[in-house]
Amino acid sequence: MERIMFLTCIGSLALALTAWGAQGKPTTRSARAGGHVAAARAPRSIGSRAGAHAFARASVPRSTRMAAPRMRAARVPERASPTRAFTRNGRALSHERAIARANAMRSGRMEATRARDARLGQAANVRAAAGRNLAVNRQRNLTFARNVLANRAGNTRIVNYWRNDRFRGANYAAFYNYDRVWHDGGWWVSNYPNIAYFYPLGGWWYWDAGYWYPAWGYDPYAYYPYDGPIYGYGDVTPDRIIVNVQVALQRDGYYAGSIDGSLGPQTRAALAAFQADHGLAVTSAVDRPTIRALGLT
Repeated sequence: MERIMFLTCIGSLALALTAWGAQGKPTTRSARAGGHVAAARAPRSIGSRAGAHAFARASVPRSTRMAAPRMRAARVPERASPTRAFTRNGRALSHERAIARANAMRSGRMEATRARDARLGQAANVRAAAGRNLAVNRQRNLTFARNVLANRAGNTRIVNYWRNDRFRGANYAAFYNYDRVWHDGGWWVSNYPNIAYFYPLGGWWYWDAGYWYPAWGYDPYAYYPYDGPIYGYGDVTPDRIIVNVQVALQRDGYYAGSIDGSLGPQTRAALAAFQADHGLAVTSAVDRPTIRALGLT
């Protein structure tokens, strides 16, 4: 019995010692878990790199730490970005080109304005000179026409009447039969479809059987300095016919007036002198024999 009691005590003591040992030494799994937790909670050692850096920052005053970046920035020069420099250069070049184009356009406009002013000034000078020449030469031209008429043999005065026997021939029938008639515009259009206005000759003219005639009454306010027929040839208008006659008379020394397409006193005096010199009937007008003698047809 005592033996049993002794063994029981020994067993209880063993169990107690086992339990106490379990409390002092955890199991393998618990040790591992506890190890991780301990490692996570353990402070970094002062000898590690991070610890040394933290210790160094802690040991340096705050003012010194803030001034250090500024000092480094002052020591290291700023490097210009190539892209940014290229952009600035491109903008400057574009600006210079724009200024150059604007200056060229402004210069071109100024040059065009100066050229236009020069042309206008030249045209004004030509007009002024023409006006002065006309005023100066008018008397000389009239004197020339009178002298031409005075030095020609026969009847060389300006003729405005064509009803004598000298004009009965076929070459002068248009002059012999000419009679001024007045009608309104509707009558002229219905009877003579070929009617046109010629400023140098003073109004509206109609075409009939090879001659141009003044259409009296077509325009009730029109005035005709020359009242009579004008021989026509080809498709030449009467004002152009007079220009051709003036040029031919000037070439032959009978006319020194203006080439203006107007059948005025100087032109008619030159025609009369030319007709008298060439043995033609003096109509002082543009008739068919005179046109042929001048070589215009």
